[in-house]
Amino acid sequence: MKQDEIDPRVFDLYDEYCHTEMSRREFLERAAALTLVGGISATAMAQALLPRYAEAQQISFTDPRITPQYIDYDSPGGTSGRMRGYLVKPEGDGPFPAVLVIHENRGLNPHIEDVARRMAVEGFLTLAPDGLSPVGGYPGNDDAGKELQRSLDRDELLTDLLNSARHVKSHPLSTGKLGATGFCFGGGAVNFLAVRMGPELQAAVPFYGAAPATADVPRIRASLLVHFASDDPRINAMRPDFEAALKASKADYTMHEYPGTRHGFHNNSTPRYSAEAAELAWSRTVAFFRAKLG
Repeated sequence: MKQDEIDPRVFDLYDEYCHTEMSRREFLERAAALTLVGGISATAMAQALLPRYAEAQQISFTDPRITPQYIDYDSPGGTSGRMRGYLVKPEGDGPFPAVLVIHENRGLNPHIEDVARRMAVEGFLTLAPDGLSPVGGYPGNDDAGKELQRSLDRDELLTDLLNSARHVKSHPLSTGKLGATGFCFGGGAVNFLAVRMGPELQAAVPFYGAAPATADVPRIRASLLVHFASDDPRINAMRPDFEAALKASKADYTMHEYPGTRHGFHNNSTPRYSAEAAELAWSRTVAFFRAKLG
């Protein structure tokens, strides 16, 4: 089903489902209660929005240009003291500039693993941590993943991501130059890393992520490339204060808003995906990392 075939109220309901404790059953039931005019039911629209990861895969894990593997590493101060992530090495001997790819609010699902492979194909040593690994890992479906991630202590989870960033930065195949990108929760986590890591992080690319506290923005030393959807009230409400603080601190930043897009427009596993905007945002991201990381 195409994006323009889905009623805006169903999109809004899906956004609420993604970002609250709403269950899949409640999402589908509330969609079914909507009164629509036309031939497509709201239930069918709601079901179309649920992710289809196998159909969305762009880079196979057997692609000869990459070598992926799951790795375990220490994470002091995190949820359990240990972490697991998906490390993808580009073709060649290296060393390579390193990039951390941070998942949404449901753990390391197949879409984020695919994004990590896409980044590695572009020549970056890429680590996609699974914030759920200390409590068993991504459970195989997003509903359980969302519930499991919500049960974690947020500060400990962010510490696990910070340790993941430092792990890939110091990896023997890394040049020591580090970038980070992430989506939704992961976008906010990228902003957290930019504040927390200071000069340790060279480049940060949050996709529709929560802005850091205004008082923390002067601590940012990384170059920022910030992607916004045009129809994303929750995240966009934070933009004016964020941008004003970046200007005041003379940060190196660029912001892009993509017309006609919704929160999650880069995720090609659901109809929220906007191919033109996603491809442009991705090309800008890769070019930015190449410019800032070498």
